[in-house]
Amino acid sequence: MLQLAVILPTYNERNNIALMVQRLDAALHGCAWEAIFVDDNSPDGTAEEARRIARDDPRVRVIERIGRRGLASAAIEGMCATAAPIVAVMDADGQHDTALLPEMYAAIVSDEYDVAYASRFAEGASTEAWGRPDRVKASGIANAIARRVTGVDLTDPMSGFFMLRGETLRADAHRLSGVGFKILLDILATVDRPLRVKEFPLNFAARMDGESKLDRTVVFEFLIGLYDKWLGRVIPTRFALFATVGAMGVVVNFAVLWLVLSVILRERFVYGHWAVGERTFIIANTIAALAAMTFNFVLNNELTYADKRLRGLVPLFKGWAKFFLTCAIGILSQIASTDALKRLHINDALAVLGGIILASVWNFALSSKFVWGKYG
Repeated sequence: MLQLAVILPTYNERNNIALMVQRLDAALHGCAWEAIFVDDNSPDGTAEEARRIARDDPRVRVIERIGRRGLASAAIEGMCATAAPIVAVMDADGQHDTALLPEMYAAIVSDEYDVAYASRFAEGASTEAWGRPDRVKASGIANAIARRVTGVDLTDPMSGFFMLRGETLRADAHRLSGVGFKILLDILATVDRPLRVKEFPLNFAARMDGESKLDRTVVFEFLIGLYDKWLGRVIPTRFALFATVGAMGVVVNFAVLWLVLSVILRERFVYGHWAVGERTFIIANTIAALAAMTFNFVLNNELTYADKRLRGLVPLFKGWAKFFLTCAIGILSQIASTDALKRLHINDALAVLGGIILASVWNFALSSKFVWGKYG
């Protein structure tokens, strides 16, 4: 009878799959286990390598996700896809010690603990083999922020190596953010009842092969994940991402407007107003709006819709064109409302800001559907 499922989210881990299965086999001798590799359509053929092994080893399963990306959502999907009563999540790159799995399993089946996890910062743990002191420091800062914001008092709440009962996860899976948030911390901050946690010191190792999946979106998504838990999901997470990028776009809009008027046209900003004619101001504001739109498209493609990210020159150009078209009415409304507010003798800066706010909801709704292909 199946006892344990080990969920391994993967992206470009082809050369690590066979060795991970060997390590699991050695560590879990005498336990009825299965390994579920949840692959985000890796271009290096990770999913196909897992299928090759699965043809000879029925304990290996593969979930290949097309058009979806993200470590947290992959872990949730894998944990919900097994019949095993106990589930574990760990990396497939060899940095997590499989020898800890039997001890973690024993802690859960004893019914004394709800969650068992491996900590890089517990007494007896080590990150020396990792060889990345910069990442160790960054992880320590992230843990400190996470503890303060969520109230989860663990030495390593950002750990990606943990185990719990499947029913515990499934009961609140619909409430998990699944975007840009370490899944263990997400679970601990979401489940209403206090969970009894057993901590195991981890000797964090170097990767077996390949490069880290940590990219430029992680810090941004981490902050959004904290926001999601801290403010109780006042607004959808993806809209929060979109709005954050939009806020950055506001800065770009004003910067370009200033550049055009003061540097190119050599006009002066006096007492809250530009000393320019109405037509000149409209032209300058149009240029600024287009620059901000392009900036927003690039960042939304990289961050907000990282799971639907457009790649390659042609897809990017088509995506930009679609983004331009879907935002066209928003841009026109922004320019028109800004001009209308200016006619009412509203401060120039407030007039521009008002136009941006009026266009933002429209931009999100249509670009979600027609540029990146889905709402929310």
